[in-house]
Amino acid sequence: MSIFSKIIRGEIPSYKIAENELFYAFLDVFPLVEGHTLVVPKQEIDQFFDLPEELLSQILVFAKPIAKAIEASFPCNRVGIEVIGLEVPHAHLHLVPINHSNDLNFTRPKMKVTEAQLQNAQQAILSHLK
Repeated sequence: MSIFSKIIRGEIPSYKIAENELFYAFLDVFPLVEGHTLVVPKQEIDQFFDLPEELLSQILVFAKPIAKAIEASFPCNRVGIEVIGLEVPHAHLHLVPINHSNDLNFTRPKMKVTEAQLQNAQQAILSHLK
């Protein structure tokens, strides 16, 4: 079972942003920038493009209002999307507030954030989520 499955099942705490029957979104606790959010299908499948077509098409529909809420919560030009999938064997996409293409460079050092910063980011996004 992946760490994401444990988060979805509530075995590991998370800063949940949204959830439905197919997907779970939560803050990355090692973000590139404030507001960095992960969107994960509840079905544990390793590679993103191995997702069944229903999940593959619906993940962006699920992510859209979250991305809009992130954009409204943090100063950025847009919310970038990144699919890497090397660090956790569970398909997922990253929603990252960006101002430059280098803001999606995952070789950069991750932020060290406090619980208070994560709670504030969570509340900011949730306040804009429709």
